[in-house]
Amino acid sequence: MGVGDFIRRMASPLVPKSGPGRRIINALTSPFGTPYDAADVYGQRMQGWQPYLGSADTELSPYRDRIVSRVRDLVRNDGWASGAVTRTLDNAIGVKLRPISKPDYRALARLSGNPAFDAVWAKEYAQAVDAHWRTWADDPLRYNDTERMLTFGQQMHLAFRHLIVDGDALALLPWMEDRVGLGAAQYATTVQIIDPDRLSNPQQTFDLKNLRNGVEIDPNSGAPVAYWIRKAHQADWYSAADTVTWDRYERETGWGRPNVVHMFEHHRGSQHRGGAGILTPVLQRLKMLIKYDGTELDAAIINATFAAYIESPFDPAMTAEGLEGGDEQLAYYQDQRIAFHQHRNISLAGSRMPILFPGEKINTVSAARPASNFRDFERAVLNNVASGAGLSPMQVSNDWSDVNYSSARGSLLEAWKTMKRRRDDFSIGFPTLIRLAWLEESMEEDALPLPRGAPPFIQARAAYARAIWLGPGRGWIDPVAEKQGAVLGMDAGLSTLETECAENEGADWEETLDQRAIEVQAFKDRNLPTPEWAGQNLASKTDRKPEAE
Repeated sequence: MGVGDFIRRMASPLVPKSGPGRRIINALTSPFGTPYDAADVYGQRMQGWQPYLGSADTELSPYRDRIVSRVRDLVRNDGWASGAVTRTLDNAIGVKLRPISKPDYRALARLSGNPAFDAVWAKEYAQAVDAHWRTWADDPLRYNDTERMLTFGQQMHLAFRHLIVDGDALALLPWMEDRVGLGAAQYATTVQIIDPDRLSNPQQTFDLKNLRNGVEIDPNSGAPVAYWIRKAHQADWYSAADTVTWDRYERETGWGRPNVVHMFEHHRGSQHRGGAGILTPVLQRLKMLIKYDGTELDAAIINATFAAYIESPFDPAMTAEGLEGGDEQLAYYQDQRIAFHQHRNISLAGSRMPILFPGEKINTVSAARPASNFRDFERAVLNNVASGAGLSPMQVSNDWSDVNYSSARGSLLEAWKTMKRRRDDFSIGFPTLIRLAWLEESMEEDALPLPRGAPPFIQARAAYARAIWLGPGRGWIDPVAEKQGAVLGMDAGLSTLETECAENEGADWEETLDQRAIEVQAFKDRNLPTPEWAGQNLASKTDRKPEAE
């Protein structure tokens, strides 16, 4: 076969393999019959790319501490990384994350056969539960916190920070009955946020079939059954004895009350630990950007400091040799230069006038920093960071100078989807389980409105504990236009007041209506005319923008 025949054969999409009529499919660029370019191991583009293939736990577990320590260092010391974490926390969680009870009265009615479980009962029950919840979660004496330092909302802020930085959120739910009493705690249920670093194998042993980075699992089902937690952080040198002691906590009690709440984003099946926060995919680029920023700043400072210099007719080496060798003429010249400049401090309107000795001349240093492409390069890297962290570029850079309304709204809406998903995911995996433990106690201790024959909590915990979680609202870019759209959407039946209050303001619609009724009544009590927002005008008038005065 000639060279031409060989080339035509290799270029053909169908290449005979062996025997008449047997053919295999070539990829676009792979030269040796591989059906996928992604599987090519011979071409120059792919031959050196042989990444490690491991299970979810073996890929992450050995490198978890190294990754987390690097991410934390960035968040502590780099403004971009710190800002990305802050924006995520402020938009997804804030410090006012709270539940609005939505008991599944239909499920309870079917389970119990009692029609008294209806929408009217659900509203009465929800109001009672939420009132009791606030007395526990917002306790000014912080009896909700095992360490008595944070409200529940602040604890969730801290737990979510651990989640997005460290990859894990971890809490214990101690039962502290000794705190309950008049003027003290009303409930024995408490929450203790645990540093995820403390979740590890006893004595730092290697992972085993039933023990993965501190998580003890059922070898048959793979379900976590217990957690091994150090009594103190491994670097907590003033608690040295506790740093080498582990406690085993079962996941839940025999009747299903949570003892430990552990939450992380599941990226693969059979994953038992986190450890890769939102900055992990862009860690290297952020580090390179920091180095580049520092280099540019150093160069700019040097250029600004070393702005000009005076050049004499003799170079430094010749001058030094002449002075050491006793060259009287050169020494005389240098003495004359020194004497000349000592008496030539002449200024004009506050500016010094340089007068040079014969043979001298002034040269300047042109500052060529930062580099002409510095801003574009920095923006490109920050766009990559924003994409990897699930934020809009403006939220990372805080630079809104080149943004118009349409692009800002589109970018922020896409980022909001990620924020909302993160909040919902966190709410399901972390505070919902804490509320489940608290509600079990509340069902026993508080006089909640329950029909006769109501099933016990342990039998219908999902129906009793059903709730939605409210966090910060999305906010407005153009309040007039967007609020007009919200009203039109409700008038058309495409949205509800509950949805608009929750999404845009992070508020409970019933509390909004109650407050509005109080304010309208306050106008009437004072014989003041009710304003337009009191509902005297048709909502359809909102399609008209207010006229400029």
